[in-house]
Order: sequence, then structure tokens, then C-alpha cells
Amino acid sequence: MPRYALITGASSGIGLALAEALARRGHALILVARERPALESIACELSQRFGVEVMFRVCDLTEPLQLSGLLYELEQCDYQVDLLINNAGATCAGSFLEQDWQRERKLLELNVFALSRLCHALGNAMVGRGSGKILNVASLAAFQAGPWMSSYYASKAFVLHFSEGLGEELRPLGVQVAALCPGPVRTPFWRNARLDMRPLKDSPWLMNAEQLALLALRGLDRGQPVIVPGWRNRLLAIAARLTPRTLARRLTARLNRQLLPR
Repeated sequence: MPRYALITGASSGIGLALAEALARRGHALILVARERPALESIACELSQRFGVEVMFRVCDLTEPLQLSGLLYELEQCDYQVDLLINNAGATCAGSFLEQDWQRERKLLELNVFALSRLCHALGNAMVGRGSGKILNVASLAAFQAGPWMSSYYASKAFVLHFSEGLGEELRPLGVQVAALCPGPVRTPFWRNARLDMRPLKDSPWLMNAEQLALLALRGLDRGQPVIVPGWRNRLLAIAARLTPRTLARRLTARLNRQLLPR
């Protein structure tokens, strides 16, 4: 039976780029997202191009019953997932108190609870086999507070700290856990969040999803617990740690307000 890489949020952006990079390596895939037409097309294309098995499952990870159904199927069919990539994520931009609460709830369900539950279920299966890898997609936002995107920044801080802690717990048991902390990436994610990314349009700080995927897998191969891709992003991560927190908050607030839709 083949071993699979399960990728959430695989229908576009970083998730799609990671799926292609893994298929190029000959890895069988299980792609998870909400959009059936996109998943069908991607699964067919990757399978034909790289000669690998590509399955897909339509699942809204913010709905606990759908997530439970996905995990039940994985368990009953005994699919051996040796690489879990928790890439699916959401953001809300603007004043927290002015956001629709259901949108904020879905952000937390996706960025925090669904990620944690997948780690718990598939992590236990990996420990039972004595091997496996988990890659949780966090963000440079994880290193500081983010006014005007407060929930998003806080959720990514959870992903980073959770991944580091879990990695230490599972390392002696043969399971590797890593947090991927990219900076801004050219993906539909920002458009879906209704952010105005024009100020960063030609910025060298903006990375392509394909480039990010290669750097992420290279970091995973090297066993890095925290993967910050690119020297510019590593510089920003260091700066966030060294800058006084009050100053960092205010600078981030100014930047995020410039990205809000007008």
C-alpha cells in the first residue's frame, strides 16, 4: 500500500505548489479542499504529468462533522499518511470588533482547531508506525502581534508554538514536526481576504508559491523545526524578536492599515 502526503488547502496557492513539488518527487497524494471542480482538475493533471496516485476529498475543515468524516474514512480505509501538510488557512482584515463573528469563528476553527485535530489523529497513527512528518504552515506573522489582523496573527503564533512543542514531544518517537513561516506570497489568499496588496506588487519581499514549496520541502528534508524561507524573511523574523514589542505593534499596525480595502 502506498504512503500518502495529505495536503489541506490544496486547490490553489501554497497548497497546490506543495502538491506539485511532491508529485514531482513521486509521492502519492491526498488533496483536501472545499472546491470539487478545482480538486478534480488538479488531481487529474498531477496524476497524468507525474504518474503518481492522486486522490482528493472535498471537505470544509471548519465544519466539525465534515472533518470527523474525513478522519473516519482515513482510518477505515487504512490510508497510511506519512506526511501531513496543514496548509489550509483563513484571515480576517480590519477591526476585530467590526468583523462578523461567524467569519472570525471559521478562522479559528480552520487555523487552530482543524489543524490541531489533524495533528492529533494522524500524529497518533504516525507514532504507531514509528515514522512520519508533519508540516504546519504558520507565517512570519507568528513572531509578533498584528493589529487590524489580530486573530490571524494570534492563530499563526499558536501554530508556531504548538508545532515546536509537539515536535519535541514526537521527535523521540520517530515523528518530525515543522512549522513553515513564510512572508507574503503571491497567491489568491490575500485577494480572498479582501486585502489591497498593490503596495507590495513589485516588492522583492513577495515570494512565488513554487519557490516557497521547494524551500519548504528542502527545510523539511533537513529536519528544521522552524522553516523561514529566504534570507529576507529570516531577517524580518530576527528583527521581530529584537524590536521592542510596543514599537513592533505600532509598525505592524501602520503596515496592515495600508493593506486594508479602501
